[in-house]
Amino acid sequence: MSNCKEKLFTEFNAPTRQEWLDKIQVDLKGADFNKRLVWRTNEGFNVQPFYLREDIASLKTPEALPGEFPFVRGNKKNNNEWYVRQDIEADDAAAANGKALKLLEHGIDSLGFNIAPDNVNVDFIATLLNGIYCDCIELNFNTCKRMSLKLAQLLCEYFDKKGYDKKRIVASIDWDPLEKMVMKGKDVTKILPLAVKLVNTLKDYPNFRCISVNAVSLNNAGAYIVQELGYALAWGNEYLELLVNAGVDTDLAASKIKFNMGVSENFFMELSKFRAARLLWAEIVKQYAPANDSSCMMCVNAITSKYNMTLFDSYVNLLRSQTEAMSAALAGVHSMVVTPFDITYEQPNEFSERIAKNQQLLLKEESHFDKVVDPGAGSYFIEELTTSLANEGWKIFLNVEDNGGFLESVKKGLVQDDINNTNAKRHDAAAKRKEFLLGTNQFPNFTEKSGGKRVIDNPCKCGGKQEEDVPAFKAVNSSRLAADFEALRIKVEESDKIPVAFMLTIGNLAMRQARAQFSCNFLACAGYKVIDNLGFKSVEEGVDAALAANADIVVICSSDDEYAEYAIPAFKYLDNRALFIVAGAPACMDDLKAAGIENFIHVRCDVLQTLKEYNEKLGI
Repeated sequence: MSNCKEKLFTEFNAPTRQEWLDKIQVDLKGADFNKRLVWRTNEGFNVQPFYLREDIASLKTPEALPGEFPFVRGNKKNNNEWYVRQDIEADDAAAANGKALKLLEHGIDSLGFNIAPDNVNVDFIATLLNGIYCDCIELNFNTCKRMSLKLAQLLCEYFDKKGYDKKRIVASIDWDPLEKMVMKGKDVTKILPLAVKLVNTLKDYPNFRCISVNAVSLNNAGAYIVQELGYALAWGNEYLELLVNAGVDTDLAASKIKFNMGVSENFFMELSKFRAARLLWAEIVKQYAPANDSSCMMCVNAITSKYNMTLFDSYVNLLRSQTEAMSAALAGVHSMVVTPFDITYEQPNEFSERIAKNQQLLLKEESHFDKVVDPGAGSYFIEELTTSLANEGWKIFLNVEDNGGFLESVKKGLVQDDINNTNAKRHDAAAKRKEFLLGTNQFPNFTEKSGGKRVIDNPCKCGGKQEEDVPAFKAVNSSRLAADFEALRIKVEESDKIPVAFMLTIGNLAMRQARAQFSCNFLACAGYKVIDNLGFKSVEEGVDAALAANADIVVICSSDDEYAEYAIPAFKYLDNRALFIVAGAPACMDDLKAAGIENFIHVRCDVLQTLKEYNEKLGI
């Protein structure tokens, strides 16, 4: 066997970097290497098209081991198990309990209960947890932040009454008042001292976390991956410092913090984000001199993003969330919530929740993602991404610290401004189709109707108006990437008449077909009815066919050279009986404009703004 291996290794010579580059240049046929193949990320660094062993020779991450400081390769050594979590609206204790028991029979091993503050009482908790073996699963609770301490006390009383071993209780309370400060601009500083009381209440429960960092809110507001990473670290450090300065032991304080982080569609970047997050959090906690390295472990609950979810073509959300779930699973998270595909327009039903659960079970039962620890380790690409994200995330963390910490940065509006600017950039990119949303701004379903689906909000259940409800600081403008296109399409759908766009295809076969396809996709983003055609012998024939089809829009589709011949005659023959559009940006555009042609659609268009203008011209 050793001889075979020796022969295998000696038979092939490893190509050098220059040999790779020479081969690539040949294949590029003169195109610029940096422009064509180097990925300019939104995270502040470039990604090369290939990496060699020498590229990671100076990196520290490949030397890390699973379950050992700094935990870049995960908190576990022997497997990659994670909790499959589903959240339940616990408005009625008995109903929520019945649903929970049913879920536990079908693969869920982590339950999340959202409890209204008025329901935080002994009887409600007893009914809610009746028949649930609390030491065999993970339990998570969310209620009004002012009631979280009382909830913790009631849970401790319930566990004591049932005689549970405190070490076997794996649970969390989602107490994160800073989230309301970041997202809503509300002043919550008065309740921050509750953190110490919460931690002390649960100090005898080593696996019961009660301080949350809901960086997922930033993800759902459009934050870049590195922004979520950097701000999550600063957010967590704010709580850790608060606890330690109040006299809480470092190991106890760190063991009570849990990170709820989002997962977007960027597969390898998200996988690397969680690895970088564990690495940096371990280094942060280490500075507080904990007695045990295990206190430096980062506990992460991953939640698939809402930011890229859509109302139209909503089943595509399943593809997005599945890719996101794969990233989180391979990255070695503690637990995961797959967001149901219909959450943007309705309260998830039994079907969508079951599918969301099964998306995780498939990764375990069929793909065996729970068997291998950190399968991405050793990949030159992933190790490089991990290190690059760690470096850029650390810059954000240090910038926050230089501005007085996370709390002070939020008070100054620095965090909110940064996230809002990114959200605005991404909406602008989506409008110009520089960022794609399949089924929304690219390849929409031509015939789909909303069917009455409308965006819903999930209001806070804290009940009565609190003193901090008056905004004191800047807030994050959280709006999904598809929201603008959805509003446009619904406006068209609710109009008196759906515009008909007719493709007047003429001339060069390849060009007219390509431009007709482009134009159909472009105009269908607004919900217009599009009619494609095989081609016409003359512009007069095409215009007559368009008018016979009651077209509101006529799009001439041909080659750049032929537009000089066809566009103006077609425009004049149409004689303002419909909106006239030229598909493309031909060299003769100035001549066409001089003849009175105003409308052109091409790859450099702001699709959203153009369609809004067409709506106005059509009286919508």
